[in-house]
Amino acid sequence: MIDFRLDDEYEALRKTVEEFARSEVAPVIGDLYEREEFPYEIVAKMADMGLFGLPFPEEYGGMGGDYFALCLTLEELARVDSSVAITVEAGVSLGAMPIYRFGTEEQKEKWLPELCAGTALGAFGLTEPGGGSDAGATRTRAKLDGDTWVINGSKSFITNSGTDITKLVTVTAVTDVKENGRKEISAIIVPSGTPGFAVAPKYSKVGWNCSDTHELSFDDVRVPAENLVGERGRGYAQFLSILDEGRVAIAALSVGLAQGCVDECLKYVKEREAFGHKIGEYQAIQFKIADMEVRTHTARLAYYAAASKMLRGEPFKKEASIAKLVASNAAMDNSRDATQIFGGYGFMNEFPVSRFYRDAKILEIGEGTSEVQRMLISRHLGVA
Repeated sequence: MIDFRLDDEYEALRKTVEEFARSEVAPVIGDLYEREEFPYEIVAKMADMGLFGLPFPEEYGGMGGDYFALCLTLEELARVDSSVAITVEAGVSLGAMPIYRFGTEEQKEKWLPELCAGTALGAFGLTEPGGGSDAGATRTRAKLDGDTWVINGSKSFITNSGTDITKLVTVTAVTDVKENGRKEISAIIVPSGTPGFAVAPKYSKVGWNCSDTHELSFDDVRVPAENLVGERGRGYAQFLSILDEGRVAIAALSVGLAQGCVDECLKYVKEREAFGHKIGEYQAIQFKIADMEVRTHTARLAYYAAASKMLRGEPFKKEASIAKLVASNAAMDNSRDATQIFGGYGFMNEFPVSRFYRDAKILEIGEGTSEVQRMLISRHLGVA
């Protein structure tokens, strides 16, 4: 029979991260969020816990776990704050994972120990100002000059790209154009501080205010030819496989936010009174919270299903898109309903639900918009 219970190891990890989020993140994150400060101390504590190395082998400094362990961690962190959760998700899934999946042994030995330890962060430079969801429209160029890549172009909305501990950005760039006009896209590691590599001031964002996000520019940036990640011309395919995994992770993060909305509402409706009764006694409120729990439960099952297929080595692209679509919708709907339940207090930044509301929308956009997920699902069904 299908058993959705977590085994002892997964449950122990989940409880540990849950306690950490409640005791270490919750008391300080509101103030950091309003000041739009990157949570260096929290990141250092998560590094000490080994969270950045969860799905990587011990030989590279990892914890020897798997991707589902990462997903459970993201869910528990996002129950309290999504900025902290996305910092881990991007550091692992976008920063370190491309090197682990496609890098040479020398690249893994050079970069992964620090990335797994959480003492350094990596970023993935994919999105461009005019590209958005159309990653194939990459304009950044990389030309091989002897044994050196020369890179010119720009990237936008890049997470973990400008912190004090950011050590590298893996950049997708056009390395050739075929006679038929088809672009050859490759992935290249650009270490932080490389001459010509500039990080713009941080964005002013609606949400994820403790997450580090910048536009990047490359002006005749020169890096060694051995910084090529994977096979030349396979950068686009590599990015697609990384995003498949990342969608499961974002689904888990979305479930965490949705669950956080339920958590906060359950506490609030037992305290808040209106018209002589606790508002939790009113059926309108009860039904709204019931709907929130249904969305959360359904979304959790969706990302569990996608993760299980991933870990078994089975095709999971469709399930990843379903999980990401369902979970991001749940996060957005739950944050809206939670804000409504809190009323005027839900509009005040001192309450977590206001932060959840601000953080939820990007989940329907980042790592593939909801429209892209529907396109991928229909394509897998053979609709067209």
